[in-house]
Amino acid sequence: MIAILQWTTLAVCALVAIARIPSALRGENRSIFGVFVLSTVAILLSIDVSYRSIDAWLGSENYTNLILRFVVYGTVLLAGYRIAKAFAARKSVRLIAGPAGMAVLAVIGIATVILFLWADTAGTATGLSGVRDRSPQNAALIESYAAAGRLYPAYVAVCILPATFVAMGQQLPRTIRIGALLLTVAFAAMASGSFFPLIPSEVAYLQAVINYTAVLCLALGLALIWISSLMAKRELRLNPR
Repeated sequence: MIAILQWTTLAVCALVAIARIPSALRGENRSIFGVFVLSTVAILLSIDVSYRSIDAWLGSENYTNLILRFVVYGTVLLAGYRIAKAFAARKSVRLIAGPAGMAVLAVIGIATVILFLWADTAGTATGLSGVRDRSPQNAALIESYAAAGRLYPAYVAVCILPATFVAMGQQLPRTIRIGALLLTVAFAAMASGSFFPLIPSEVAYLQAVINYTAVLCLALGLALIWISSLMAKRELRLNPR
């Protein structure tokens, strides 16, 4: 099931990114195009076969995992900022892209690098599952590193959730309201990442399900909002005032 969810999410993100190339070349909403490109890269880096191939090329020290963390940070930053702007959520914009948001990103980014470098990460292991149990100290470092990686997406999600939730009930085109619903699900899933340590090991696969559901709903939500904007432009051309 996880593999199906991975490849489905990869296909959706890649297809939307390709579909947006013409508008990006025209200079239209290039940041949203960037969100889909980064999402595609993030999913690609998280799939076992591609992760192992890339990490072997990088020296089998799991640097691919560190790169993945920062690709996710970039994706969430761009997506959160553009969605907040689209829904005119000024407070969310300030919290994500203002001094406070940049400070949070900087602190979490530095902590991510330091924790990764302190830990023993030798030997390619997708999700670092094979390096956690080398020692109690290493297990603690890896868990702290993973927690730092979940913290920034959760922060952005909490900042943007009020805006997407309110948009669901506003007098907006149905496509946008459905998009807002999908975005709300996506950011709620991201916010729940902070509680992953509470998930029993017997159902640890739920972490992957939640993560890929977040990315898939984010991609579909943004795609619907984009389609709605195209429909509005087409309507304006056909019925100019």
